[in-house]
Parts: sequence; C-alpha cells; structure tokens
Amino acid sequence: MRSAIVGCGSIAQVHAQAIGQLRQEGLVAVADIERDKAESMAALYGAKAYSDWEKMLEKERIDVLHICTPHYLHASMAVSALERGVHVFMEKPPVIHLQQWEQLSAAVRNQQNGAKVGVCFQNRYNSSVRYVKERMDKGAWGRLLGARGIVTWRRDEEYYTAGGWRGQIETEGGGALINQAIHTLDLLQYFAGEKALAVEAVMDRQHLPESIGVEDLAAVYISYPHARVCLYASNSYVADVPPLLELECEKARIRIEEESVTVYTAEGERQEVELQVQECLGKRYWGAGHFSTIREFYRCAASGEHFPIELEDVEDTVDLLLKAYASAALKRMGNCENLFVK
Repeated sequence: MRSAIVGCGSIAQVHAQAIGQLRQEGLVAVADIERDKAESMAALYGAKAYSDWEKMLEKERIDVLHICTPHYLHASMAVSALERGVHVFMEKPPVIHLQQWEQLSAAVRNQQNGAKVGVCFQNRYNSSVRYVKERMDKGAWGRLLGARGIVTWRRDEEYYTAGGWRGQIETEGGGALINQAIHTLDLLQYFAGEKALAVEAVMDRQHLPESIGVEDLAAVYISYPHARVCLYASNSYVADVPPLLELECEKARIRIEEESVTVYTAEGERQEVELQVQECLGKRYWGAGHFSTIREFYRCAASGEHFPIELEDVEDTVDLLLKAYASAALKRMGNCENLFVK
C-alpha cells in the first residue's frame, strides 16, 4: 500500500518510521504548509514533498493518508480523504468539538469506497495494556470496581509558542486533557468497557496562566454503572513521567506503568508480571504501541477486517472528552451539575 503523511512535525517521524518497517510500497509523499519541513522529511524517507496536501492527493496514488496536523484540522482532512476513497490513520484527537464529530461520523457512514478511519490510540497496543485487558475480559480478577489515572508531564512556554497553534482553544481544542492525557482517558474507558453515566471535571491554568488559553490542569470524575474512575492530569511537573494507571478489581489491584504490570492480590501478595518490551519509536512515555497499532491498521485495511480502533470504537472516549470540557465550563459559570452521557 502507498502511504502519505500530512503534517511533518515530531509525531510524523514516528509514523514514517512505522511505515518504513511494514512490508508495503512505503511512504511516497509528505505535505506541510512549511515547505522546508516537507522537503526535509521527504529527503529523509525518499518521498516527494508538497506544500499543499490536497494537490498531493490529486497527483499521487495514495492508499493510506496519515494525518499528523494540528488538532483542528484532523476531522476536515479525514472527511476529504474519505471522499476520495483513501484510508485514514489519524493522530489524536479525532475531533475537538461535537460538530466535527457529527461531520466525521457522517462521512464514515456515508462513504461507499470501503475506506477506513483508524485513530492513533497506540497505548491500547502496549504489551502491558493487552496483557491486562485480555485477563480482565476473562474475569481473572473479578469485576472492575474503580480505576485511576495520573499524568504529570512538563510543558513549558516554549512548547506552546513553537507550533503557533498550541495553547489556543480554537486550534488545540483544549490543553492537558485533550492533548496529553487523552490516551490515559481512552485507556480508562477501554478498561471500563461500558457507557458512563456521568462525567464531572474541573480545569485550571496553574503553571502558565498568562501565556496560554487552555488548561494545564484537569481533574475528571467518571461514574459508571459498576465503577468509579478518577483522572488527574497536569502539564506543570518538572519532568515527563510515564503515566500511572491503576485498576481496583474484586480480587486484585493492578498497576500499569509503561510496559510494567504489578498485581496486588486480595491475599496481600505482590506479583511482578514479566512482559516482552516492545521497540519504542517515539518518546518512551508516549507508549510503545505505535508500530503494532499501525501494522494492524494496514492489515485490516488490506483485508477489509474491522480495525479495533476505528471511529466507532472511540465514540465513548470522545463523549467523555467533550463532556469533561463542557462540565468544566459549566463550573466556571457557577453551574455544578454533572453531565450525563447519552
């Protein structure tokens, strides 16, 4: 399959490396509005450079488009590619507001070419996550009672000013939750495995209150029919520490950090699970599942099988994300009611 990438920033390099490891025709074209970025990346991977991504799709025969652009462009680019019958593998978040979700969902439902949309929630393919998910689905530790996720990373002022689009609600869609902690939010929903009843959130700017227009702190509480979930995320820490995810089940407590799994049994035993460490294409704290995720997407695109992280598979995560932002906005206006997930 012939691949192309739009958006030649840091995450695009991870996608390009993954494409290079697949037994495909490879990366044939890249596009970025900053021509020098496109040319540098094209030279590195033996592709053709474009400054106009739509011209790239017109002139090249592309089977899969990887969308690695600023958040606000993800949905519209995916819709345009689908209309051309091109498979889409897109970076998170798939949308930044409800209208985009409705437009993208309609495009997926209505397209007639069999093109797929895959979302890069790569941590679902971490070996630690897959190990725990398989055993939870088999009931090894009993019913899930609760879960917590903690994300503490460092994002200083240069991070927000370098790209020009970060730190602005119109282009980033939010801050710590939608950009950094969205993967942990997705895993919490993935493990919960059911529709949430309500979500409540508080958000603030602590570290850079004068420099950015989005939150650098988010605390989210999610109520499920059978579990309670808490997520804390901050961009104000001094280092990029791997996220911590902990699951409280009837028979055990399971802690996940990177590729490490620790099980604390009801009998008081502590068990360290030995897992094969995957090659990490990007920064280690991003997770090690990029290649496995992209490989599986290409396999499903070629065979027509369902890819486990298509748009319909992340609907509940997107629901939580958007309602968390709505809840925080209501709190700022003095309305403290929870938002019930439809």
